[in-house]
Amino acid sequence: MKTNIKTEKRARLHKKIRTRVSGTEARPRLAVFRSNRYMYAQLIDDVRGLTLASASDIALTDKMTKVERAKKVGATLATEAKKKNITSVVFDRGGFSYRGRVQALADGAREAGLNF
Repeated sequence: MKTNIKTEKRARLHKKIRTRVSGTEARPRLAVFRSNRYMYAQLIDDVRGLTLASASDIALTDKMTKVERAKKVGATLATEAKKKNITSVVFDRGGFSYRGRVQALADGAREAGLNF
């Protein structure tokens, strides 16, 4: 089976990031996944292996750019986190470079009140 070099590189980078980044209940990991079409984000407690909150832009039907949608996903996730009394997180970019949609998601989460 032929594999994609980009996918392998991202997986390798993510594995390297995960050796240093781990989430707890007090400070969960904000994991980001970016597909070609959508943006996904989760707050994960790695100690218990639970997803505390999640958000994606699949349900957004408004006419806006992918970057704007990513920012909205970050804000939505931060709102859900506040409902569960989570204010501080550890950011896990998932092997993606910190620019474009990943950066927009992080900025949206910060503006909505998450600290990282």
